[in-house]
Amino acid sequence: MVMAADPVTSPFLEGNFAPVREEVQAEDLRVIGEIPAGLDGMFVRTGPNPQFDVIKGYHWFGGDGMLHGVRVHGGKVSYRNRYVDTFAYRREKEAGHALWGSGLGAPEFDNPNGPGRGNTGNTALVWHDGRLFTLWEAGDPHHIKLPGLETAGTYDYSGKLVHSFTAHPKVDEKTGEMLFFGYNMMGFDMAKGGAKVPYLQYSVVNANGELTMTTPIDLPRGVMMHDFAVSEHYSIFMDLPLVFDMQRAMKGESPLYFNRDLPARFGLLPRHAEGSQVRWFEAPSCYVFHTLNAFEQGDEVILDACRMPTVDLGSLDSSTAPTPESRRQMSEGSGQSLHRWRFNAKTGAVKEEPLDDQSSDFPRVNDSLAGYQARFGYTARFAGESGMPEADAIIKYDLATGTNRVHVHGPNRWGGEGVFVPRPGATAEDDGWVVTYVYDGNSGGSEFVVIDAQNMEAAPLARVPLPRRVPYGFHGAWISEERIASQR
Repeated sequence: MVMAADPVTSPFLEGNFAPVREEVQAEDLRVIGEIPAGLDGMFVRTGPNPQFDVIKGYHWFGGDGMLHGVRVHGGKVSYRNRYVDTFAYRREKEAGHALWGSGLGAPEFDNPNGPGRGNTGNTALVWHDGRLFTLWEAGDPHHIKLPGLETAGTYDYSGKLVHSFTAHPKVDEKTGEMLFFGYNMMGFDMAKGGAKVPYLQYSVVNANGELTMTTPIDLPRGVMMHDFAVSEHYSIFMDLPLVFDMQRAMKGESPLYFNRDLPARFGLLPRHAEGSQVRWFEAPSCYVFHTLNAFEQGDEVILDACRMPTVDLGSLDSSTAPTPESRRQMSEGSGQSLHRWRFNAKTGAVKEEPLDDQSSDFPRVNDSLAGYQARFGYTARFAGESGMPEADAIIKYDLATGTNRVHVHGPNRWGGEGVFVPRPGATAEDDGWVVTYVYDGNSGGSEFVVIDAQNMEAAPLARVPLPRRVPYGFHGAWISEERIASQR
């Protein structure tokens, strides 16, 4: 008799982290308050959502991608959710059960279905050249059609994309360019017979959607490089000490560990230069998951990002048997707060300073100012006692005055990343709205929430109760109705 395996347990399979399995569509939703005039388009957010019961290890980063979309159009509000139709999703759907674990342990080399789930499309979204893409750390973008959220397939720029595509490309709305990188922590590619590949490669797609350049950038070791930043003339890479160790992987442990003996290195590369021209600046050891923005001021390149003194990705990976203590720790570590680095391109000097001591992450600016000096930034505040990445508020930072304003979601109400949406015809940087999903722990339901960006401390302008709970996820995007109508 075959004994049933014990169910996989993880804090990321409980509460509002727990997956929802059914894909639904609902029209003409009730609005509490009033949708502001000019808000016309669709808010889409991706996140992890295992389609079947987990069979071996689970970490929040590992679930199948699911898109949740709210469309505001013609005075009516609708909702739909849909899985990202990846290769692994289709394989498991055909099998009727999970084929891979979803933890951060060693690759499953003995798995007849392959060593891992691969590209889930569960991390972030970007709009460029008339297309919406859902992204992952280490695979091709998946092209998503709106408003139905159908997956059109992976996109490789006519075969010119030769490396993995970051979850966090940067689009310069002034030039129309999209700049991105791909990293390989192992330094070899199993899909190419174990051929040696660079740890880091950098590419540029022009305003016409053509991939025009790719260049390798030398790194001393494989690291997890989740994000980067761009300024008007530079791309800024972060060689931080969350390093890859194959020996740990072969022992079944998380192959990533934080080596506090290594410094943080920030590389400045002219936007269209060969990787050999990168210039590295050293700072005290730290980790950064997400950058807010970067810009130039005289000889200095200035980077704002949420800095963490350390990180333990494996602390809440169920494949490593989480302890009661680790269940109280955030998957992304603890103590991340907004910091600023100044890199003097003339003298080589580095200055690092905190901008706040409040724990927060998922930073965003007005997208039209990515790469240029922005006055305002928005982050999700982590203030809950659980230590889990549940945001009780959105902080609006005024980077010119050093002050902030906070929108609190309310008792036992928890959100995530807030996405800024400019008011059509706006002349002020913060003239618009911040949109997000909020989980109401009192009712067990979720809402789409619209906040006045110029009056953050006020109650939401509009709350839209949704027909199903929306689990916590990662990153989102607002796509205007004009862009939806003209998509490729």
